[in-house]
Formats: sequence, structure tokens, C-alpha cells
Amino acid sequence: MSTESGHDAEVAVIGAGVVGCAVALGLARRRVSVALVEAEDEVGLGASGTNSGILHTGFDSAPGQLETELILRAAALRAPVIETLEIPVVRCGAVMRAFDEPGRRAVASQAARARANGVVVIERSDGGLDIPGEAITDPAHFTLALASAAQRHDAQLRVRAPVAAIERGTHGLKLMVDGDEPVRCRAAVNCAGLYGDRVARMAGDDSFEIYPRKGEFLVFEQPGGARLEQILLPVPSKRTKGVLVFPTLDGKLVAGPTAVDIEDKDDWSVRPEARDEILAKATALYPALADAEPITAYAGLRPAGRGVNYVIGVSGACERLVNVAAIRSTGLTASLGIAEHVAGLVGSLGISLREARDPIPGPTAAFDRPWWRRVAAYRTAA
Repeated sequence: MSTESGHDAEVAVIGAGVVGCAVALGLARRRVSVALVEAEDEVGLGASGTNSGILHTGFDSAPGQLETELILRAAALRAPVIETLEIPVVRCGAVMRAFDEPGRRAVASQAARARANGVVVIERSDGGLDIPGEAITDPAHFTLALASAAQRHDAQLRVRAPVAAIERGTHGLKLMVDGDEPVRCRAAVNCAGLYGDRVARMAGDDSFEIYPRKGEFLVFEQPGGARLEQILLPVPSKRTKGVLVFPTLDGKLVAGPTAVDIEDKDDWSVRPEARDEILAKATALYPALADAEPITAYAGLRPAGRGVNYVIGVSGACERLVNVAAIRSTGLTASLGIAEHVAGLVGSLGISLREARDPIPGPTAAFDRPWWRRVAAYRTAA
């Protein structure tokens, strides 16, 4: 499909993870013609399909940062979207436990941060913290639902379409696609996740670098005689939220993630030592796991930025490219807020935006396996 100006779309969104799908839907709802371009065989086969599936409230996010602003905004936008698109979400709540005096002080600090962010928390008499708004979803279904809705709003989805080069013209960009026709557009939004820095460099932008932060998870049957109904959170460190224990929508229990900085963007393996690293911390939170054996394990590669986080803005090197990069572990949570923010940036490029229409309801295809098996099976087959 070509627009009247000879472009295939007004905006091309590069990358069909949860952020790219949310951006595509956000623009399409504002009557922007969109091409959503994905290198893999399906949507959500990167970090979006290998995370925890937790929708965070932002209670522990640093006040005043863009990440926090977009997490909180996404929470305000989410309810009508998930209801219309029938995305499964369970508001199970979470508890952060403190086991010593330093932990209690750290939890009190988290409570103060939550109040600054306007997030409801309940301080417990044992020094812990209840966060009733934390929720779980199926992250693969969430991503695919956004992509399907974008298509119902006339967005084009092209899979198996890796962008190999970006050419600049007088009136826009031409995305050269390996083994397929190019995509001509007035502007592009770079939501390429782990490869966001590579896409930016195709347009002459070397202002940031992305590396993989591996997060490994163990999946368990619910231990006999016990059933976990809420998310168990450790006291976080400056670098990571730590190992969590949480239920899934299909009745399993997951512990993780680790946080291992690596260089290989294609290394989706679970390290042999990950099991012991995770179990030592998980059993402290949930002793019922002490004698449990995982039924499987999976790893996700979060697109971490070197010294940067939430790089969202018009490229300084290419005025027709909007970068949405270094969206680490909160991309699922913040996706709808990010989409709204990016729409404003696209509008600043002279692309006409109309008032957002309600999402068009419709079916979302079912996967033949649980989300926590899907990417692991795909990577093994590849």
C-alpha cells in the first residue's frame, strides 16, 4: 500500500516487540499510516517474550525520570486497552519482605519513593511492604494483541524483514530490507531492541550503545501443599531488582531473573550455574521451593544501554528518525506510555496526528505453547 505522497507508509516502526507494537497501534489509532517491520518470524520473539510478564506500578521507580513518567502514564492508559483487546491480566499484588534492619530501612525508602510517585503501598508491621497494584499478564499475548489491533487500524505488518540499511531522501527515508522490497516512509521509529544501536548507526547516529543483560528464569509446578498467589519481591539493589518469585496465569511458578551482562546478542542460553544462583535467593523468599525441581528454564536478553536508559527522542544525526532504545526491564509495563510519548515526537516532525480512536476489538491468535516455552523453543529450533 502506498500513500498519496509515494511512500509505503507515513511512519515505519522498526521492531515488533511490545514497544514497537504499542507504538504502531498508537500511531495507527491517530490515523497515521504505519508499516511495522520485524526481522524475526513473528512478533515478540525477543525480550518481550522472555520477561517476567509482570506489569509494575512504578512504586520503586526514581521520581522525575522519563522511565517513571512513562510507567505511571501507561498505568493510566492500560485498563481500557486490555479490556477492549481482552488481554489477560491478574492484579495479584506483591509483597516486598525485609529480613533484617538494613532491609527494613531499604523497604521504608521504597515506600517513600512510592508515595512520591503517587502509587498506593501498605507498610506492614513486620517491616515489609504490600503493593496491591502489581499485576501479571502473558507478555507474548499482550504483544500480539497490540500488533493485531494495529493491523485492524490498517497498519501493515511485515515479518522476516530485517532492515539492512537506511537511505535518506529529500522527503523521507527508504529502509532497505534484506531479501524483500524496501519500505519508503516519511519517518521511522527505531524500536529494534537489542539492535537499536545498529539501526541508529544505519542513519549515521552513533550516540548510544546497546548490550545484552541476560536474565535467566526457572519455571516450577506449584509446590505440593502450597500455592503462591502474589508476587514476592526482594529488596532491590542499585543494579537490579533481584530474584523474584511469582505465579503465572497458567498456574506455574517462576523464579528469577539473574542479571548477567554479556556481549553476544545471540546468546539465549541458560548458564549451568543459573539454577543454583536463582534457587539460593528464591528459597529465601519462598521456602516451599527448597525441594522443588524446575520443569524448564529460559533466558531473556534485555537491551541495556551503556550509561544510558530510556533513550527516546529524535535522532541528532537524522531528523526523520526517532530512537526508542535502552528500554530495559520495564518495556512491557511502560509500552502504552511510551507509545503516547512517541506519537508526540512523530507529530513534531510534521506528520499529522488526529485524536486517538478507541482500539478496535477483535481476536488475537492463540499460541501453541505457553509464553515461557515459546521463545526458548524458537531459539532452540533456530
